[in-house]
Amino acid sequence: MNCSTILFVEDGKTPLLDIKHCLQILGYTVSQTAVFEKHCIKTLPKSYLPIVLINGSLPTQINGLQAVNKIQNNSQIPVSCLTDSSEDTKQDKTRLDNPFTYIAEKQAEEDLDIPMEMVLYKRRIDIEKRFQQQQNLMTVIDSMACAVVVTDTNGHIQIMNSVAERLTGWNEEDAVSKDLLEVLALFDKETGLKLEDLAEKVIKTGKTLNLPENCTLMAKNGKEIPIGDSIAPIRDTDGNITGAVLVFQDITKRKQTEAELLHNAFYDSLTGLPNRVLFLDRLRHSIGRRKRQQKLTHSFAVLFLDLDGFKKINDSFGHSVGDKFLIAIARKLELCLREEDTIARFGGDEFAVLLEDVKEISDATNIAERIQKSLAEPLNLDGNQITPSASIGITVSNGDEEPENLLRDADIAMYRAKGQVKGSYMVFG
Repeated sequence: MNCSTILFVEDGKTPLLDIKHCLQILGYTVSQTAVFEKHCIKTLPKSYLPIVLINGSLPTQINGLQAVNKIQNNSQIPVSCLTDSSEDTKQDKTRLDNPFTYIAEKQAEEDLDIPMEMVLYKRRIDIEKRFQQQQNLMTVIDSMACAVVVTDTNGHIQIMNSVAERLTGWNEEDAVSKDLLEVLALFDKETGLKLEDLAEKVIKTGKTLNLPENCTLMAKNGKEIPIGDSIAPIRDTDGNITGAVLVFQDITKRKQTEAELLHNAFYDSLTGLPNRVLFLDRLRHSIGRRKRQQKLTHSFAVLFLDLDGFKKINDSFGHSVGDKFLIAIARKLELCLREEDTIARFGGDEFAVLLEDVKEISDATNIAERIQKSLAEPLNLDGNQITPSASIGITVSNGDEEPENLLRDADIAMYRAKGQVKGSYMVFG
C-alpha cells in the first residue's frame, strides 16, 4: 500500500470523476477534499504535503492551470492538474518542462497510479538533490574562518556554521527557527544601546550593510565579543529576496592592536605618561574652555621641568639605570598632582605639567615646591643611590594665548631657574 498523502482541490460542486475513491483504491491517503478558494494558494505552501491535485476546470477567478504555476513558483510542493482540454496547455512551458504536471481526465480514469508515482518519484529526486546541495553548501560554510548565520525573510535563523556556534554559544539545533535577535544579542560597546534588527533592515532595503563601529556580541554565557563584517540580502535566481546572511568574526585582537597603536600615538613608551601631542591637545582644550567663559574665571598654569644632571647619570650608571631613573621620576611627579592635572614627558629629561583651575600664582608655585621636595628624596636604583633635582619654569594663562607660546614662556622661565640655584623654580614675566 502507498502511504503518500494527497490533497485534492475541487470546485465544490460536481466532480468530473470520483478521484478520492480512485486514489484510495490505489493505496493513497487523501487528507481532505478541499474546496478551492482565493486564499488557497497562500495557505497551501504552509502545509508540507507530498502532492496537491487540482481540478483544472475550477470556475473561479483563478483557474487550476494558473494555480499550478503559482503554487510551484512559491513552494516546494509538487502539483498536478486534471484538465479536460489539451489546448489549454499546448503552449504552457511548465507542461513541457515538468511531465505529469498536467494529467488528462481520460488518462486519470484509465490509470491514475502512473502519473501519481511519477510525481512522487520526481519529488524524491528533487528532495535528494536539494539535500545534496544543502550538504555542499554547509561544507563550504563550515570551512569558512568567519561565523555565518543565515535567516529567512522573517529574520528566523535557518543555518549557523561551527564558528557562529562557538562565538554565540548556541548550537545550531537550538538556534534554528529562533529570531536572530534572540541568538545574536548585539549592542554598541560605547553607548551600551542594543542595535537595531539589521536583518530586517537588509531585507527591506535590499542593501548590504557593514556592522556598526563598536558592534559587540553578547554570547550566551554573557561574554562580550567585539565583532565586525557585514550582513547582506540573499536572492533567488529571479532576484527575489529570500533572507539574509550575516558574516562576522571576532575582532578582539584587531581592537587590541588599534588600542595599542592609539596609545603609542599619545603616550610615552617608557614612562607611560602622555606625550607632547596629547599634552598640547589638552592644553588647547583648557585654552578653549577659558575663552568660552565670559568672566574668565577659569585659569590654568603650565610648568616645564628639566632634570638636573641627567646626562651624568647616564654616563656614570648606564642607560638601563637612566631609564629606571626616568620611570621613577614620572611616578613621583604623578603623586604630586591632582587627578584633573596632566603630566607629560616631552622626551629625554624634559617633562611638562598642566595645572587646571589655578586661581592664584601661589597655587602653581606650591605645586612646584611640592615637586622639588618629592624629588629631593634619594632613589636607590640597582644599588646606586641617586638624588634627583629639577629646574622648573612656570607660566599662568592670561586669556589670549596659543599652546606653543605658553610652552615657550615656561621653557624660558625654566632656563632662567637653571641659571640660578640647582633645583629651583622661576615664574615667567
